[in-house]
Order: sequence, then structure tokens, then C-alpha cells
Amino acid sequence: MADTEHLHFLRLALLEAEKCIPTPTAFCVGCLLVARWPDDFSTPVVLATGYSRELPGNTHAEANALSKAQKLPVAELSALIPSPPPTDLESVLARVDVYTTLEPCSVRTSGLTPCADALIKAKVKRCFIGVGEPDDFVNCQGAQKLKDAGIEVVWISGLEEECLRAARRGH
Repeated sequence: MADTEHLHFLRLALLEAEKCIPTPTAFCVGCLLVARWPDDFSTPVVLATGYSRELPGNTHAEANALSKAQKLPVAELSALIPSPPPTDLESVLARVDVYTTLEPCSVRTSGLTPCADALIKAKVKRCFIGVGEPDDFVNCQGAQKLKDAGIEVVWISGLEEECLRAARRGH
């Protein structure tokens, strides 16, 4: 995939981050799950989107996108990816690229599952990150955690300032 495509998807994730209700005690993050099915040469399809606090319970962008993808009925999944239709979400998730404006968290002070752990459990293929998580609240090791689990991590250059500005909105 060309760099322009990666920037395009990260910009879409930034639009998701703009939907966040700002709070001084958390970041505003946007995320997209982009699938290429059945192979790397297939047209990319946005499987699900998410943003911080979108779903009830102090939720994070990556977890929300995964939750929404996991609730897709097979018929809807087949409509998104018609040829050849996937038989299960797990196969599709193995072909998913995650685009997130901020490094997936590795620690949750709320006790919820960290986003890096959720992405590892989902067995996604790659994670494209707009900017590293600042140490405002915790020392984040999300990218390293993903790498250690065998998930390719790619830092996207060019939108770091926009991603950080979006993250800190409300601080």
C-alpha cells in the first residue's frame, strides 16, 4: 500500500478522534480497522471504526472498533467483503490493518483490558500509529507489546502534530 493510502486512513482515524467528547483525564483517539480480503492485493475495506468513549464504560478507540467488528453479523460481513465471502471474523481479523491516531495503550488505570492486549487477542496483522502516547497519565509500551506478540507496527510520518493535538483536546 502506498504511503498516501496510509495517510488517507490515518486522516479518517483523525475524523473519528474529532467525535470524542474531550476530558482532561483521558486522550481523544480515533481508530479504523481496515481489511484486505482475501489477500494483500485486494481492495481495502473499512471493517469498523471507533473513538474514545464512544461506547459506555470509559472505552478506548481500538477496543470500540474491535467490539463493533465482533458484533457484525456474517451477512453484514459478507456484504462488506463480498468476493469471496469470509466464513468467520477471525479469518478477516488476521488480515486487518489497524490505523490509530495514538499508540494503543498497554496499561488501563480503570482495570479494563489494555488496547494492545485486545489487538493481540484479536490477532490483527499490523498496526499503523500516528504518534506515540505521551507520558501524561501512564508509561505506555503498547507498540512494543504488539511487536513482542508478532504484530507488525508501523509509525506513520506526517500527521504527528495533528494526532497529538487531537489526543490532548480538552487538556
